[in-house]
Amino acid sequence: MAQQSPIEWTEATWNPVTGCDKVSPGCAHCYAETFAERFRGVRGHPYEQGFDLQLRPERLEQPLAWRKPRVIFVNSMSDLFHERIPEEYVASVFDVMQQASWHTFQILTKRSDRLADLAGKLPWPDNVWMGVSVENQRWTTRIDALRRVPAAIRFLSCEPLLGSLELDLTGIHWVIVGGESGHGARPMQPAWAHGIRVQCQKQRVAFFFKQWGAHNEAGLRVGKGKAGRVLRGRTWDGMPKWATPSALPR
Repeated sequence: MAQQSPIEWTEATWNPVTGCDKVSPGCAHCYAETFAERFRGVRGHPYEQGFDLQLRPERLEQPLAWRKPRVIFVNSMSDLFHERIPEEYVASVFDVMQQASWHTFQILTKRSDRLADLAGKLPWPDNVWMGVSVENQRWTTRIDALRRVPAAIRFLSCEPLLGSLELDLTGIHWVIVGGESGHGARPMQPAWAHGIRVQCQKQRVAFFFKQWGAHNEAGLRVGKGKAGRVLRGRTWDGMPKWATPSALPR
């Protein structure tokens, strides 16, 4: 578990699973894969097997030992609803999250069909937020599956945003938008991000602008960290209105 995370919308990460496979265009330049593959073959390293899918049962109880409340992104280096993760193991992760009620857990998946299939078999305490990735209009279908999940907070991660989106945000509480970083990053058009912000405002959904990514608002490649987080003259750090103050990231 990383007790501090550079991800703007969370505080920490917990990876009871690592590794994944590409399923849609948003995966093309996966930061997690790039990081893990750097260490493939390094004896004794956690990523000795690169980005191959691996269960990490020795990490399951980590949040229980972390007594100070945190907002925790679950499986930043994988997808909890990957088809090769046994249902029983997914249930074990949820059991730990239910026990660790002083933390807030944020889960994000691209495998919305499996999420919907398992949703009725899993506990959904209020401290577990559930989200899906939506990188272009083709994958707005994931939102329909998310609406079937009885999570207290349901959210979208439109990162990397690869096109304009027309969104029905019924039953959605939070939308995160961000551009792509790293080698081969595809630029995000300002109009795409602004359009989502306007839709969130009209539908009364919290809007969080995470970053421009490798390209700035003018479309110039400047590298992550230099492009900043300012959209239309200000930062946007909206959070779900039903989230308690103790559950909000710094």
